[in-house]
Amino acid sequence: MAWLNEEVAGLLREYAELTQITGGDVFRARNYEKAARSVRGWGDDIGPLDGKALRAIPGVGASIAAKIAEYRDTGRIRALEELRAQIPPGVLELTRVPGLGPKRALQLNRELGVESVDDLAGAITAGRLDGLAGFGAKSGERIASGIEVYRQGRERVLPDVAMRTATAMVAALSAVPGCQRCAYAGSLRRMRETIGDVDILAAAPDSAPLMAAFIAQPEVASVIATGPTKTSIRTAAGLQVDLRVVQLDAWGAALQYFTGSTAHNVAVRQIAIRKKLRLSEYGLFEVETGELIVSRTEEEVYARLGLAWIPPPMREDHGEIEAAARGEIPRLVRQNDLKGDLHTHTDLTDGVASLEDMVAAAVRRGYEYYAITDHAPNLVMQRMTDEKMLAQRDRVRALDAGLELLHGTELNIGPDGSVDWDADFLAGFDLCVASVHSHFDQPRAEMTRRFIAACENPRVNIIGHPTTRRIGRRPPVDVDFGELFRACARTGTALEVNASPQRLDLPSDHIRAARDAGVRFAIDSDAHSVADLGNMPYGVGTAQRGWLTPDHVINTWPLGKLRAFLAKGR
Repeated sequence: MAWLNEEVAGLLREYAELTQITGGDVFRARNYEKAARSVRGWGDDIGPLDGKALRAIPGVGASIAAKIAEYRDTGRIRALEELRAQIPPGVLELTRVPGLGPKRALQLNRELGVESVDDLAGAITAGRLDGLAGFGAKSGERIASGIEVYRQGRERVLPDVAMRTATAMVAALSAVPGCQRCAYAGSLRRMRETIGDVDILAAAPDSAPLMAAFIAQPEVASVIATGPTKTSIRTAAGLQVDLRVVQLDAWGAALQYFTGSTAHNVAVRQIAIRKKLRLSEYGLFEVETGELIVSRTEEEVYARLGLAWIPPPMREDHGEIEAAARGEIPRLVRQNDLKGDLHTHTDLTDGVASLEDMVAAAVRRGYEYYAITDHAPNLVMQRMTDEKMLAQRDRVRALDAGLELLHGTELNIGPDGSVDWDADFLAGFDLCVASVHSHFDQPRAEMTRRFIAACENPRVNIIGHPTTRRIGRRPPVDVDFGELFRACARTGTALEVNASPQRLDLPSDHIRAARDAGVRFAIDSDAHSVADLGNMPYGVGTAQRGWLTPDHVINTWPLGKLRAFLAKGR
């Protein structure tokens, strides 16, 4: 994704938010939100586009196109600045706290003088929210949890943001004369759900040209430190990137060292010590003689320590070292194992691309099957009707796509566990994803019963984004996951590994427990645009962190086996 697309999408989202805060037209705000999704998901750089080409982006009309052009040409949007001027200091930041909407943020500002998230945290600690109109007994506790989620999201970035920076830097450095190897490492290579900083490793006989090229990259806003082996910079977006340069003969040892978590690396070094060896980023050495044993590849380093090679997403010291010592590292699911995508949206609801465009993109990805799962009517803002859904089904059936098209829907799991349509209407779908989209603060027992009721519905095949979290924006719901996992295994209901970088849900720390309970999974893009179909690597990485094999993932299966699973014993 081009940098300007991301910047403009952020500004359009801000315009929508400020429109709502200032009491503007809610439909106007929604139009800007949809335009923001379209711009972010547009497959090409919007920078060179003229007004007519900008208006070809779904949801971008003349007014929005003019604002995009204004920002591109001047670096500002005057209408946005005017809206910003109407908002008291800090209120927009307060609205970023999960569970605190525009009205409450304004109330806190006006009645308590709260102007920042830190002010809000202090007000909660001092008990100043007690008795405030509209704030219940547990409001302070819930908002405090939201503040923690907000702060975590502010201090770290989502993996797609880090990946764009990393891949651009790696490509630029790989082109520098003398560069022999270059790759990203660290938490991004382990596919963590958030990234604190980006680690890039390069091999070259002379580090100076690489360091010079690194600090000259257009994304660099400031140089934190520079030297012959390591240089650190900060991008204009505030992300720290560290470049380390080693000799080619040390590549494997360095890649292992700069990829594993601290706990993983400590455990591996303890094995080396017991074998009277010393492991560092420069290689594996004999302690007594100092002789270099191996260092060129990761496989050599692990093998000399008596371990099978460990895939990077597993390197967290969560049992992978013991499994490697036994030769029992599973063959993890890979992106090319996926035969289809089972959760996607079109512009019939909140997607920004047509059915035909989404299907054509799926064909280009080489999928064997592909599901359209637009929202159901209980999510009222999407304005779905029975007639619209049946008309879409006719279009799906008539489309000569070159792959097997499945017509599905994303149902809403109501507070009591019910879903949108009755059994007769649901019988017409090839599959149903069911997700929680409201009433996130239900007590644990009620939330658990809600999910289990959905699993027990014979037409529900997949529980979508099961924790409902949005990383840095909304905390997970409170549910007894052990009970949910047992219900999924008992009823033949899959749990989704949602590949959207904002979700990565089911999180990897729950995936292994669900797998051990006998649950099957679907790695889905939850795409709302053609570009979103490219998010699958993040879902695969999350699944790998949960030790999933292809057999655990239903959309790696042949169509016949998948259809048998979707029949749910009927």
